[in-house]
Amino acid sequence: MSVGEFCNREVVITEKTTGIVKVAQLMRQHHVGDVIVVDSESDPPRPIGIITDRDLVVELIACEVALDGLTAGDVMSFDLITAREHDGIWDTIQHMRSGGVRRVPVVNDDGGLEGILTVDDLLDLLAEELAALAKVPDREKKCEEEKR
Repeated sequence: MSVGEFCNREVVITEKTTGIVKVAQLMRQHHVGDVIVVDSESDPPRPIGIITDRDLVVELIACEVALDGLTAGDVMSFDLITAREHDGIWDTIQHMRSGGVRRVPVVNDDGGLEGILTVDDLLDLLAEELAALAKVPDREKKCEEEKR
């Protein structure tokens, strides 16, 4: 299974110039824990950074940083780990683990933003697959009984 088959295509985006309070409001409005910062001059938009709810709390609020005048470009993570649509789920999990990230923007071959893949999405997928796998012994038993 590829990342493109499973990623969430509804991504909340913003530009580097957006105020950080507006970024937090976008997260609240859309019920998400991240906003992807995009290059506003590219078409389709290309991801250049990410801001998470954790960034806001741990890096700004907990450090008592004044939010006035801060923009997305001031706060975003610059070392963005992305996945391509055709990348495999398992390889992407390895990249996420080695990079210590819970969310990866998904891009097309031209670098344009196509979606986002999160640890929560992956946990849902794995839970479904494990539940299906757990049913195999029962199905095997049923098939054996039908042959008798």
